[in-house]
Amino acid sequence: MKYIVGKDRQQSYIFPVSLEEAITEDNEVRLIDMFVTSLDLKVFGFRVHFPENGRPAYHPKDLLKLFIYGYMNKIRSSRDLEKETKRNLEVMWLLNSLSPDHNTISNFRRDNPKAIKKVFRATVEIAKNFDLIGGKIIAGDSTKFRAQNSKKNNFNQKKIDRHVAYIDQKLEEYSKLLVIADDNRKEEIKKDIDKHKNRKDSYKKLDNQLKETGEKQISTSDPESRQMIIRNNITEVAYNVQTTVDSKHNLPFDYKVTNHNDSKAMGNMLQRAKSILRNNSFTALYDKGYHTGSEFALADTMGIKTLVAIPAIPRSSNAPDKRYNVEHFDYDEKGDYYTCPEGYQLKSNGVWYRTWNNAYRFRQFKTNMCNVCTAREKCTTSKHNGKTIQRSEYTKYLVANKIRVEKNNELYRKRQQIVEHPFGTIKRQWGFDHVLTKMGMQRAGADIGFIMIAYNLKRIFNIVGKKQFSKHLKMFISSCLSLIIKSRQLISFSKPVQIMIGLFHNYFQVLLVNHKLSLNLASM
Repeated sequence: MKYIVGKDRQQSYIFPVSLEEAITEDNEVRLIDMFVTSLDLKVFGFRVHFPENGRPAYHPKDLLKLFIYGYMNKIRSSRDLEKETKRNLEVMWLLNSLSPDHNTISNFRRDNPKAIKKVFRATVEIAKNFDLIGGKIIAGDSTKFRAQNSKKNNFNQKKIDRHVAYIDQKLEEYSKLLVIADDNRKEEIKKDIDKHKNRKDSYKKLDNQLKETGEKQISTSDPESRQMIIRNNITEVAYNVQTTVDSKHNLPFDYKVTNHNDSKAMGNMLQRAKSILRNNSFTALYDKGYHTGSEFALADTMGIKTLVAIPAIPRSSNAPDKRYNVEHFDYDEKGDYYTCPEGYQLKSNGVWYRTWNNAYRFRQFKTNMCNVCTAREKCTTSKHNGKTIQRSEYTKYLVANKIRVEKNNELYRKRQQIVEHPFGTIKRQWGFDHVLTKMGMQRAGADIGFIMIAYNLKRIFNIVGKKQFSKHLKMFISSCLSLIIKSRQLISFSKPVQIMIGLFHNYFQVLLVNHKLSLNLASM
């Protein structure tokens, strides 16, 4: 039987293949090289100047190229990236055969979280220039990335108290044993007592730290990570990553690493979206975890239309007969009273109260007709006060959201397919379900930043197509570069605008070289 036979390992080649020839013209690695070369890393905040004395440093562009290539190919570990520099032809081409050690690679990610975020912003700007971001409908959601901190090394007040109580119990037992033990056994018991006392001291330190900081949790391996509910009643010590995704091509244009839940996140993410998209005419879709009155008030102040899923009414708030739930009571805004299903009016005394945690203000609406109402047993379980309705200062925003959701139900159904698309790719296909770094939110942000950069670049290349990517560039590169150069000469811009202009200027100049376009820069 015949088989395809490989070449002899001992065979010599008269005409060796260069690295340039080994990488095909449509290889993705060329686009990574083009993208990074176009960035002004000094403006982005990367350190580009190093002392002349001592061993020369690696240029940040080389390390940035390595990380982007690694994340796009499911390689995040600095040790694995170091291996790739010695055996992977694509990486050798990308880095011109440089091979930094794993400490240098790791330190680059650790030291540049803010600059990495700006590289992500550059991918968003490129997507906007290819008209890949519509800016009409956006969807926001969060996903949990497990931290490098086990549940065992996460403590709250209840857990600390439980451990201290157990140690006190053991110390009491050892004290009793010490009285009746012989001399040989006493030394062993004393060692156990000392060990438990040391453990108790460590828990007391954690207890003091909780009281001093006012935090509800402490994580000892990754201090800023927190134990959170992942789904149902399953918890993990994790970071909560907020993302905002545009509906046109499911491209994320913003992310933020947090250690809090979603209830107070929507307002800030909408402010950031308004700044990035430079308008407030979009519609934002969120799930029920974001259903918070104060966040609706912020959105209304910014003039942003939101559609947020309405959570189910808690059992404790349900009437014995659901036909008498609060949503079936009509509120008259002009008269400032509620009318119950039986026709009675519930009025307020005008006093504003505050919740136990000072989260918001509310008024109470009551009626003395509950005492004579035949439906009282169906309406309330209160024995003395009758039915009481609490109307918060944010109720009008909650009602307005409910009306919008009911009118735009088909639009809201698109939320999941928009915002879950990146999560599915990142967590299921790539296997990035945890934060690789530890020691704080900023370092976690650098890891998440590279994930988002890799996702956006992959998505842009796939949507536009590698050949079409070049074709589109050729169509508008000449006019854009001409406009940028002339504007830089004639007009004085603010620093943020200068940074953006500089980004596109460098970007288009590199594209000119790569695409061999004939353009006389001296004439501009």
